[in-house]
Amino acid sequence: MGLTPVEGLMMGTRAGDFDLGALFYIMNKEGLDVAGANAMINKKSGVLGISGVSSDMREVEEAEANGNERAKLALNMYHYRVKKYIGAYAAAMGGVDVIVMTGGIGENGPETREVILTNFEYLGLEFDKEANAKKRGVELEMNTPESKVKALVVPTDEELVIARDTYKILKGEL
Repeated sequence: MGLTPVEGLMMGTRAGDFDLGALFYIMNKEGLDVAGANAMINKKSGVLGISGVSSDMREVEEAEANGNERAKLALNMYHYRVKKYIGAYAAAMGGVDVIVMTGGIGENGPETREVILTNFEYLGLEFDKEANAKKRGVELEMNTPESKVKALVVPTDEELVIARDTYKILKGEL
């Protein structure tokens, strides 16, 4: 993430990285002012904007399974961008030891995890499709024993972290 959550990955309603020239083109074509452009890239773009279905990946996957081409495009774009970021960060760091999937999609999307983590053998990741299959919301290792790079699912509980931090702040510990 950069200054705002718009920089980086495409999200449920946020555009993620995209060509600023495209923004100016769309603003001009649609007659958007700055507030309208801001609403577009933060609330009407991303998976929702591309799919035309939802910002919820489960609903987009269901629409894609029912033949919705825009939903298929949104999923393909999302998968491509995650793979691109993994590759870019691996290059910037000179390799990786582990790739962690977390959050709603990472924890509950075995199909998405498989698409994203397949074909990373050049990084040393040997993805284990059977270990990954149909597993949702559990801690999981998705690499073969021979793999040089681990692929993990690590469940999160953001609400619990927020509650604990709030409690510490109220007690004066933070």
